[in-house]
Amino acid sequence: MRRFAILAASAALFITAASADDSVMASRFGNTTITKDTAGNEVHIYYNDDHTFGIKIGNRKSTGSWKINGNTICLTYDEPDMVPKGTSNPTCLPVAAHKVGDSWGAGPYTVSLVAGIR
Repeated sequence: MRRFAILAASAALFITAASADDSVMASRFGNTTITKDTAGNEVHIYYNDDHTFGIKIGNRKSTGSWKINGNTICLTYDEPDMVPKGTSNPTCLPVAAHKVGDSWGAGPYTVSLVAGIR
């Protein structure tokens, strides 16, 4: 479950369209990006405008920093054991803007952007 959750947290960002600057993230500040697998396991990610993020996987919480680099977002995890298996620290993935209330597919995961911190 833990390996799924860490991978799912990264998958929350895996989307097709891209933006070249931080404005792609504006709708995520103060809101929650939720990634869910087919079994219903969830990962919650909270992005802050100071380029930090929080992540909650079950009862476990961690933090890190994010950076937009062209059409990708790179997440640097504060705890090395939170880095998704098979990736490096930082983990870089494609990113696109979404509105609160949007849901989209990211591989085998469903991703939603919901209002508030949950």
